[in-house]
Amino acid sequence: MKKIQYSLAMLANPQKPEEGKKAYAFLQLTGIVSIQELARHITEHNSVYSRGTIVGVLTEMCVCMRELILQGYKVDLGGFGTFSPTISSQGAKSKDEFSSNNIKEMGVLFSPGFEFNNLRRDAEFERTISRKAQAATLKAENEGKTQSDWTPEPEEDNTADEGGE
Repeated sequence: MKKIQYSLAMLANPQKPEEGKKAYAFLQLTGIVSIQELARHITEHNSVYSRGTIVGVLTEMCVCMRELILQGYKVDLGGFGTFSPTISSQGAKSKDEFSSNNIKEMGVLFSPGFEFNNLRRDAEFERTISRKAQAATLKAENEGKTQSDWTPEPEEDNTADEGGE
C-alpha cells in the first residue's frame, strides 16, 4: 500500500504566540480520483459489474441523494457515512419577523461511517518535501543547475504548503 505523504511547516499558534513556532504536518495529496477511475478501481476488485454500470449507479446515487437532501432527508450509506442537510440563516428580531428569506445557505454535512473511523490506525505516513521545494528543485533542474548549485530559500513567512497534487 502506498504511504500518505506529508511535509512540515513551522507555524506559530495565533492563540499562543508566546510558545513560538512548532512543526506541523501538512498532507500532500497524491492526486484526484475521478468517478471513471473509481469505477475502474472497483471493477479491479473482482466486481461482477462493469465500469459503465458502476459509473451509472454512482451518478444516479448523486442525483437521488441531492433530491432526498432537498426534501430534508438524512441519507445513511452505512459504513460510508451519512449526508445530512444543513442550513444557515440571518437572524430576525422576532419569530414573527423571521421568514424563509432569512435562510441564506443550504449545505450538506458528511459524517463518516464505521469504515472511515480510526483511519489513523491503518494509515502509513512518509515525510516528503513541500510542493514549494519540489517546484524549486524542478526549476533548478530545468535551468541546468545541479543540486549542489542551489539551496532553497528559507520560507520566511512560514505559510503552510497545503495539499497539491
